Amino acid sequence: MEQNRPLSVQDVANMLKISKNTVYELIRRNELASYRIGRKVRIDLQDIENYKNKSRTDASGRLMGALHTPDASPAPAPPPALKPEGDIIICGQDMLLDLLTQCLLRAPYGFRALRSYVGSYSGLLELYYGKATISSVHLWDGEADEYNVGYVRHLLPGVSYTLVNLAYRTLGFYVAKGNPKGIKGWEDLTRPEVTMQNREIGCGVRVLIDESLKKRGISRRDIKGYEKFDTSHMAVASAVSRGEADAAVGNQKSARQVENIDFISIQQERLDLVIPDSAPKGCLEAVLEILTSKSFLDQVRGIGGYDISRTGEIIAKT
Repeated sequence: MEQNRPLSVQDVANMLKISKNTVYELIRRNELASYRIGRKVRIDLQDIENYKNKSRTDASGRLMGALHTPDASPAPAPPPALKPEGDIIICGQDMLLDLLTQCLLRAPYGFRALRSYVGSYSGLLELYYGKATISSVHLWDGEADEYNVGYVRHLLPGVSYTLVNLAYRTLGFYVAKGNPKGIKGWEDLTRPEVTMQNREIGCGVRVLIDESLKKRGISRRDIKGYEKFDTSHMAVASAVSRGEADAAVGNQKSARQVENIDFISIQQERLDLVIPDSAPKGCLEAVLEILTSKSFLDQVRGIGGYDISRTGEIIAKT
């Protein structure tokens, strides 16, 4: 083996007679130095030797590297320092963001990924004020009949970013089983016998609702229950299931998880991730690697309810 040739994780695992996962864990704990070439993790032979020397013990079990200290007893190793630039805050409410967060926490990425469960509009504002690292966005522009691009451009002025597709979801009306009120479209929400359960201001579904009403010239004042809202797909679906409302808007997946409701499709929405160029080094590359990995895509298929035909595709870049 050439002395200066960069080693892969598999090479190191073979040399040390350990698993690849153990190598990743050593890297995550900052016990084994590594670096990236593109998306690949590489380790120098000298760093392996340094790791072996640091962990080498004598016959009594003492660390050899500690024998020069007065009491010859090794000091406990401090926990690996987490660099501030490695912290990531991900805004959004979809469960795929929880899955992405868990993947980022695992080796070899080593980011401390945290979640903020806010809507798309609020998430973009968090990005603009530097309080978040990544935000999901699913905001429909009724005039352009386009998701996300215009909103991101206007809410992040002067910010360079990459817009990456996470998935597509189908949105529609939640109605009682059998649709006893005969709800078929937006105009039916204005009927006096129909009560709606709304979503909170700033979330993607609320933007779709308000844009759809505006496009059709429907006044909010003509909709019973417009002022009453919940903060998740499941919550509004549950309100319909319990008979507290006759209609609500949400994604198809949640409709499958709540009893006694039917789902009437409205349109497909595009759920994207906004990743500013100011994100920690390697963050964008890590996200793209995860989103296009077989493991991630297989898990999303297992969850069901998502169109992942464009997952990991770069939609726009400024």
